[in-house]
Amino acid sequence: MSTWVAPFPDRPVDATVDLPGSKSITNRALILAALADGPSHLTGTLRSRDTDLMIDALTALGAGVRVDPTDPTAVTITPAPLHGGSVDCGLAGTVMRFLPAVAALADGDVAFDGDEQARSRPLGTVLDALRSLGARIDGSGLPFTVHGQGALAGGEVTIDASASSQFVSGLLLSGARFDRGVDIAHVGAPVPSMPHVDMTVAMLRESGVEVLVDEASPRWTVAPSRIGAVDRAIEPDLSNASAFLAAAVATGGRVSVPRWPARTTQPGAAVTEILERLGAVVAHDADGLLTVRGPARIAPIDVDLHDVGELTPTVAALCALADGTSVLRGIAHLRGHETDRLAALSAEIGRIGGDCRETDDGLVIVGGADLHSAVWRTYADHRMATAGSILGLRVRDLAVQDVQTTAKTLPDFIDMWETMAGSAA
Repeated sequence: MSTWVAPFPDRPVDATVDLPGSKSITNRALILAALADGPSHLTGTLRSRDTDLMIDALTALGAGVRVDPTDPTAVTITPAPLHGGSVDCGLAGTVMRFLPAVAALADGDVAFDGDEQARSRPLGTVLDALRSLGARIDGSGLPFTVHGQGALAGGEVTIDASASSQFVSGLLLSGARFDRGVDIAHVGAPVPSMPHVDMTVAMLRESGVEVLVDEASPRWTVAPSRIGAVDRAIEPDLSNASAFLAAAVATGGRVSVPRWPARTTQPGAAVTEILERLGAVVAHDADGLLTVRGPARIAPIDVDLHDVGELTPTVAALCALADGTSVLRGIAHLRGHETDRLAALSAEIGRIGGDCRETDDGLVIVGGADLHSAVWRTYADHRMATAGSILGLRVRDLAVQDVQTTAKTLPDFIDMWETMAGSAA
């Protein structure tokens, strides 16, 4: 497996980085468009492995998808009767957890499979929920087959979504098309990454779907209804932006991101508050330019990342560079992501001389160690690759293994990172 030596700038980074569209918004928008009552036009669509897998899957099931030949981020989706086919999930949680409900509405068998690493990701919750709503499904994890019958009864279902918020979103996105809608009750530990469910609810409402939310239970109810066609301009991906903003903190430099939304449902927006707690100065001007200036000394942090677990690798990398002991809490569910992120971060920070240990629900990281070069393993996880790249800004000759895995959500990561770091040379 190839390695890439991360850039090691000789002075603080000073750069402006324009990020492509949000993966989370893109894949939700694609599904809603495929189930809508007319054509939808998406601009600023992220084109990455995860989103291309979603486009390919919807096309395989019969939806009309046209990509503007002059602008690959401009996509038109025309709904059509859904039929059987094959779905390659890769490592995309949004594909493997959102599309089974869509497949249940198809007329024919839909076979799902994905990368070898994806076969260990938990899927039983959403598949069992669909069975209780009337679907016929063979299997409890990848590979599995949904025997689509052209419709789904729907109704009430109780699930334990404590392993992933995607279980809730996957049912909600298609629920309006079920004969009786869907009424989802959650039992168990708190749902992680709840802002992603809020994003799903907001996008459904934008599509004209009435969603009732009982936050105390919690419970989500969608009545059977049409899904309106909506033309959407996709916001920049704020989670992907977090690694670039972290470069300013790691080097004591400046990184600006244009088009940062004043209001958003993206959980990644929380990165700015976290960076401020680490010592950065954050400014957001009236034109949407967000700027982070790094501190002379990175402060340790004690933070609950339960709702923004996707930021953990970025935050952990900065904590390894901090002056003191940091505690990251509320992220036990990261053991079921692309890899066991807690074990992976502990192992790789330790490999370069850092001090990181797992707890029941997170990590304790003692910063200030004398870090040294090594091969930083990524475990086919794009966020492990970006974490290694952040540390490479401060650790000369750090070699990141399989950095190409960043194509999952950011195909141009290497060029963008080298350009940003090169601006400091």
